[in-house]
Order: sequence, then structure tokens, then C-alpha cells
Amino acid sequence: MDDIQSLSHTKRRCQYHIVFAPKYRRKEIYGKLKVDIGQIIRKLCEQKGVELIEAEACPDHIHMLVSIPPTLRVAYFMGYLKGKSILMIFDRHANLKYKYGNRHFWCRGYYVDTVGRNQKVIEEYIKNQLQEDIAADQISLKEYMDPFTGAKNT
Repeated sequence: MDDIQSLSHTKRRCQYHIVFAPKYRRKEIYGKLKVDIGQIIRKLCEQKGVELIEAEACPDHIHMLVSIPPTLRVAYFMGYLKGKSILMIFDRHANLKYKYGNRHFWCRGYYVDTVGRNQKVIEEYIKNQLQEDIAADQISLKEYMDPFTGAKNT
């Protein structure tokens, strides 16, 4: 019950699991850019009074577990986060402007789900997401027969 926040006349637990990605799921989130994106997202969450509980930046998407105050709509927060973050990213990494154009780094949409009482499960999922992505990339999908010619591949 310690995660329930309260004001003078209300009690609340407004936690959301949010996933969003760069345009065309390009694998851009790595190295220095990953560190900068993490700092930017933490700063923007702090400015809006959003508690960032857990986050993981995978090469082609970002998972966040956040607690958003009920006075702030999720759609408004995501618009703010994606809009302001790209301005800050382009300010720190000017070479990305030529690759992505004006403010077209993030995909238009995002995934959001309410957490409810599954907070620990979702925190573990987010922590292990990067390892699961790496393991999935290592699975071999080698075709033993060429689908176009019917010849066997060696």
C-alpha cells in the first residue's frame, strides 16, 4: 500500500507501462545517444511531475513504467515527451536532423497499458527486455531450401 499516493481528498495509483519507438523502428538508440535519451526523458518527466519508476532503452524502442498524476492526460504527456525530447536530441546531435528531417525521429504512435497491481511483474519485464531482444536476435532463421528456385542451400 506504500505506492498509493494521496492528496487532501483523493488517493491514487496511476501507473502506466509505455512503449514507443523511433521512426521505422530504426536501431538508433545506442551508445552516447542512449545515455542522452535517458537523461532527457528523466528531465522531462521531472518537469511534468511524472515519476519514472523503471525504464529501458532497447536499440529500437523504449519501455517506461511511470506514475502520472491524474491531472495530466497520458496523451498530452506523450506528446510533450516526444516533442520536447526530439528538440533536445537534435540540439545535442545535430547530424540526426539530416537523417530524420524536422522533428520526425519518433513514430507517431505509442503503446500504453495501465499497471494495476502487476507493478513488480512489469518492472521485471522492462529490466529483462533488453536480454530478451538479444536472445531473439540470435535465433537462426536459416532456410534450408531457396523458396524461389527450390534448390537446397548449404
